[in-house]
Amino acid sequence: MTQNTLESPSSFEGLGIIPELLKQIEKEGFSVPTPIQRQAIPVAIAGEDILGIAQTGTGKTLAFGVPVIQRLSQQGGRGLIIVPTRELALQVDEMLFRFGRQLRLKTAVVIGGASISAQKHALRHQPDIIIGTPGRLQDHMQQGSLRLDDVRLLVLDEADRMLDMGFAPQIERIVRSIPRQRQTLLFSATMPDEILRLAHSYLKQPKRIEVAQSGTPAARIEQFVAL
Repeated sequence: MTQNTLESPSSFEGLGIIPELLKQIEKEGFSVPTPIQRQAIPVAIAGEDILGIAQTGTGKTLAFGVPVIQRLSQQGGRGLIIVPTRELALQVDEMLFRFGRQLRLKTAVVIGGASISAQKHALRHQPDIIIGTPGRLQDHMQQGSLRLDDVRLLVLDEADRMLDMGFAPQIERIVRSIPRQRQTLLFSATMPDEILRLAHSYLKQPKRIEVAQSGTPAARIEQFVAL
């Protein structure tokens, strides 16, 4: 693995983003990329695997969302984004809609606590990008409503949280159902041994992008201990 160093912020131009997406990024009010966005976007657009270390609130969703939208719109296939919670799944879906609507990409959200029949209906319409939590994704796979043999781009977001929540077996089964010829982007706030094991198992010569020391709290967040 290679590790990128933190660079000074600049505009989104020059990161390899297509004009349609650049226009939408500007329309949404984004002008200066965060460190994780500046480093991850061009690497992901180039088709390389990424092992990213970044805290919540650093702009990771846009960092992987823009390359996912761009590469799928240009090369076809489907994308799968696995996240630990339904709230994060909905946030990712909202961002993909905002930035990908000009390219007419369809998404489907597959999460627990929501109608599984409605999700089956959405999956039958062949969405370009599926965003889901491990447990519900596995439910659909077991019921035959979800196949992953055409996934070309896999994102594991907040991988350390998913492991903390006990999702490792589900993630293993899901990833085994995806073709090995794919691009994989893995993001985590910390780098325990289990994350390194996942990286070696799932990623091919990934670029390691670390914008804060592993375990560093996100900026502008105050922490308190109640005794």
